[in-house]
Amino acid sequence: MTLSFGTDGVRGPAPEILDQRFVTCLAVAATEILSADRWIVGRDTRESGPALSEAILSAIASTGLPAVDSGIIPTPVVAYLSKIENSGGVVVSASHNIWTDNGVKIFAPGGRKLFDVEQTMIEKRLNELLSDTKPISEQSSEPTKHPNPAEAWVNSIADAIENRSLEGAHVVIDCANGSASYIAEDLFRGLGARVDIINASPDGRNINQSCGSTHPENLCEVVQSSGADLGLALDGDADRLIAVASNGALIDGDRQLCLFATDLDQRDLLLNRSVVITVMSNFGLRQAMQQADITTIEVPVGDRNILSRLDDGEAALGGEQSGHLIFRRHATTGDGLLSGVLLTDLLLRSGSNSAELAGDAMQQFPQVLLNVPVASKSLTITADIRDEIEITEDRLGSDGRVLVRASGTEAAIRVMVEAVDEALAHREAERLANIISSAIS
Repeated sequence: MTLSFGTDGVRGPAPEILDQRFVTCLAVAATEILSADRWIVGRDTRESGPALSEAILSAIASTGLPAVDSGIIPTPVVAYLSKIENSGGVVVSASHNIWTDNGVKIFAPGGRKLFDVEQTMIEKRLNELLSDTKPISEQSSEPTKHPNPAEAWVNSIADAIENRSLEGAHVVIDCANGSASYIAEDLFRGLGARVDIINASPDGRNINQSCGSTHPENLCEVVQSSGADLGLALDGDADRLIAVASNGALIDGDRQLCLFATDLDQRDLLLNRSVVITVMSNFGLRQAMQQADITTIEVPVGDRNILSRLDDGEAALGGEQSGHLIFRRHATTGDGLLSGVLLTDLLLRSGSNSAELAGDAMQQFPQVLLNVPVASKSLTITADIRDEIEITEDRLGSDGRVLVRASGTEAAIRVMVEAVDEALAHREAERLANIISSAIS
């Protein structure tokens, strides 16, 4: 099995498939394709991380380029260092995946995600190196340690809230036993907040395990029992955020995006009065933005697609339902801790409690998502059932939405239906899924 780039780097079982030879070849390929005179390498807390990180550092050093080890650090910190130090960046992480997976995320100098053409070229060169039986030479010298990888990034977070204090806010942070475990508490306390930390004891295997942004249930309970103002759930590499209101209600990426867009617009800080969303963004977010006279720019799923439109200068804010938000004025990638600080600051400035603030932001439409397995990713099933999709759209009227698309990561057709009536959304989604199943059987 050969791994390939997905929507955010390369991921796979480690070390069964994503092993030291694979990451060594990938690192060499990246140094050959990207114009970087220096590289910064970081990782999350997975058991496989140290060996893979060391292999990457050695591979880069073998090319004659300086390789700097920043240790366990959130992905957005590496991206920020890559920007201010004009270096290439590599993060060994599988983000929100379970501990048995690992991955590699690559940043070009300037802290930006790779262009499609760069990604294609790296992947081509990677496969050439993997097929070559000749071993790649490695540099056995001790890599340079970054003296203080988080310092400049912490200062940039303070700058993002114009050096206002978070004093008066009581925040619970779920670090997902990931890379935020050693940095989140100091960041928020340094900004003046009262902080409770949970799931910040990584053991190499408990990253994202029943915690963090993909499992915020425990955080919901802690926020309510402690009387906290806000809960912040990060993922393993801290590039996304799911928040929790004081009443235990979830504040997902769509609701956060609504809050931030509205707040920035009210302060005349929303570039072009526009925000970038994805095809999966909730219909309620679209309605709220329309009512606020804010333009939504829709792109396919994936933060790289959001970044592409932000970098075109059409907007400076974008995000996904998953909590991957990008504030282009402050960062070159998603940053869960930046989002958390900005959300806490917004809450304090609003004078409201988080339950009222989030609840009033938008109406969340019930969203039903079904996956129909297919033999090939390239089926033209969407066009084939266009009449049936139109029947569902007519039944939903102006208060609903249908999306049928081929998955970009697996052999499946995604069927998504939104409606004010959840039962109606379920019925129509199941009807379309059954039609697709019958069409391909």
